[in-house]
Amino acid sequence: MLKKLFKDRIEWRTWLENNHAKEKEIWLIFYKVKSKRESIKYDEAVEEALCFGWIDSTVRRIDDEKHMQKYTPRKVKSNWAATNKARVEKLKKAGLMTRSGLEAVKIAKQNGSWNRLDSIDVRIEAPEALKDALKKNERARKIYENLAPSRKKQFLWWIVSAKRDETKNKRIKETIRLLVENKRPGE
Repeated sequence: MLKKLFKDRIEWRTWLENNHAKEKEIWLIFYKVKSKRESIKYDEAVEEALCFGWIDSTVRRIDDEKHMQKYTPRKVKSNWAATNKARVEKLKKAGLMTRSGLEAVKIAKQNGSWNRLDSIDVRIEAPEALKDALKKNERARKIYENLAPSRKKQFLWWIVSAKRDETKNKRIKETIRLLVENKRPGE
C-alpha cells in the first residue's frame, strides 16, 4: 500500500503527472487543521485527481492528527456527483484538465455515468421502495429524516447506483439495518 504526504497541490500534481498511468492506487495523508502541520487540502487533492481521471474514496484514521484517503483511477462506469462535475468545468476553464481526465469525462458522458446521479443531486427524495421500508421501521425512519442532506445522498446514491433490482432491494434492507446501527453505506 503506497502512502504519501504531499504538502501542496503542486507536489500531488507532479506525482500524478509521473504516475497516473502506471499506479493503481495511492493513499494520501492529510493532517487535520488543528494539528498546524502542513499538508494538501481535500478540495485541492480531489481537483488534481480529477484532472488525471482519478477519484477519491475510502478514508482511514491514522491517529488524532491525521487520516489517509485512497485515490485511484476512476472506474469507467463510476457515477459522477454534481460536485465533481462542477469541479471539472472549473478545471477545464482553467486549462488544468489533462488528456486522461478529459477522456474519463468523455467516456462517462458516452456510457451515461456522467448523468446517472442527476436525479439525486437535484432532489433528495427516497425511491418508493425505500419509503415503504422506512414506513415499516419507525426507528430507521426517524433517523433517516434527521440525517444531513449529504448523509441522505450517500444512502440514495448507494441504492440508485445498483444496476439490478435484486441488488437495489438488498441495499434498501441493508440501509434500514445501517440506519438503526447509525452506520454509513459500506460499513
